[in-house]
Amino acid sequence: MEESQAAREERTGESEQERLNRNMNELLQELRVSQTGVQILFAFLLALPFAQRFKEVTAFQRDVYFATLLLCGASAAFFIAPVNAHRLLFRQQEKAHLIASSNWMAITGLACLSLGLTGVILLISDFLFGTTAAVIATACMATLFAFLWYVLPLSWLARQKR
Repeated sequence: MEESQAAREERTGESEQERLNRNMNELLQELRVSQTGVQILFAFLLALPFAQRFKEVTAFQRDVYFATLLLCGASAAFFIAPVNAHRLLFRQQEKAHLIASSNWMAITGLACLSLGLTGVILLISDFLFGTTAAVIATACMATLFAFLWYVLPLSWLARQKR
């Protein structure tokens, strides 16, 4: 059951507009952190094919590289989209819609980023150490991302709703 606006204002001491402004500022701060990580990873991936040893990659490694590059590009698109939307919708009284849309874009961007980071781990560990090490390292890191980025926060949410 959704809390009424009056009850929320009484509980938090902030109006609906103040809450929307706070939510927007928090979202933009979170996106700044995520965008930096994507930019560093994307720069690495863009430079990688120009390294001399890149010619030695297997067909599998090349495919992992390309999928990872696309995931990082998608992640950047999802992280930057809310900023662009904010600029286009500025002063159009659409902040609630903008925050809701930006939230799912940020979550999707984080999913793409976690898959992209996992792909980089797979690519580098396979290139340097072979299949067995790649499978172990990738499984460990994918589990870590899944636990820290999804399982833990969703368990907190489920616990809070009880």
